[in-house]
Amino acid sequence: MMERDEIYSKALRAGRRTYFFDVRSTKAGDYYLTVTESKKFTEEDGTFYFKKHKIYLYKEDFNEFKNILDEMTDYIISEKGEEVISEKHQKDFKKDDENVEDEIKED
Repeated sequence: MMERDEIYSKALRAGRRTYFFDVRSTKAGDYYLTVTESKKFTEEDGTFYFKKHKIYLYKEDFNEFKNILDEMTDYIISEKGEEVISEKHQKDFKKDDENVEDEIKED
């Protein structure tokens, strides 16, 4: 599937991961959303690379997708609260300030 020009974009940095939200245009001129997760990995020699995973969301699926996402996130918060529970994160965990510019979005 060939992607069209980006219409509107936002990025969310979350530790070693960055989530890119991009509105794109179809051949017919309608819009759809791509969500790309990009995760930074470092090699033993200090070089790094990114692994990317992408989903495509079309308007006909927005409501159901949003409903299920809301239900799942509400469930997690109600069961476990908002505090991060992880061996990797301290109680005073703050988001990493790595530069999003380090990542090259590949379409």
